[in-house]
Amino acid sequence: MKIEVTNKYANLEAELQIDCEKCSGLCCVALYYTKTDGFPENKQAGVPCKHVMTDFRCDIHALLKTKKMKGCLAYDCIGAGQKVTQSCYLNENWKTNPDKADEIFRVFMKVFQLHQIAWYLLEGLSLVSDDRTKAEIDALIAENIQMTATTATEILVMDIASYKMRANKALKKVSDQVVTDSSDGTAHKDYFGKNFKRANLDGRDFSMALMIAANLSGCSLKKTNFLGADMRDANIKDTDLSGCIFLTQMQINAAQGNSKTKLPTNLSRPSSWQGE
Repeated sequence: MKIEVTNKYANLEAELQIDCEKCSGLCCVALYYTKTDGFPENKQAGVPCKHVMTDFRCDIHALLKTKKMKGCLAYDCIGAGQKVTQSCYLNENWKTNPDKADEIFRVFMKVFQLHQIAWYLLEGLSLVSDDRTKAEIDALIAENIQMTATTATEILVMDIASYKMRANKALKKVSDQVVTDSSDGTAHKDYFGKNFKRANLDGRDFSMALMIAANLSGCSLKKTNFLGADMRDANIKDTDLSGCIFLTQMQINAAQGNSKTKLPTNLSRPSSWQGE
């Protein structure tokens, strides 16, 4: 996130880090998922995973890597789980108040969207130099903080789509200022399994690109834009990603790295990489 330039949003940065101990297992209940995507079972949204225990912990958490539960290992709610559990529904959850479960899950999904936007905006703020764009992003972040500080009832009726559109326009301005190489044009976004090994990809725009199983090992990736890119099983072993922009923890969790992979300071090395 590279927010060394200011600690103005230190509290917000902290809120965007997951803290499963303060959550009521929302991702394990609210979401739809399938075995083919690396989850324990085919499960409908709103149905608790069979491995969720009474204290909201996962009874196979220590075995997720062994069991190749890639979906579970990769998922990151960007702090939405504890935000909803601790702030929006302080004295109740989907288990203690099942009649409110559907509402709680819908609020969780909306807060997740807002936290995701906030993550990108914070990084965008650290990347731009012109005052006009900075002021625009500042205003959007302030609006985001205000939106997530409201009640669950208010969050449910928010027009997040309109807010997201405005945020995307601001992020596009950031990308245009930072990205220096748009090779292959904006239309070509399918890099499934492509071998980029040791290539110079500095300043490339891979936003919203399909990077599944792409080989990025040893590549130069300074100011390379990965906003929204699908990086499942991408090979980032022996790769320095510390200078990339708009990377998220979920993208890193879904990729294949090792002890020599260098990450941006705001991201953590996945426990699933141990021994690699």
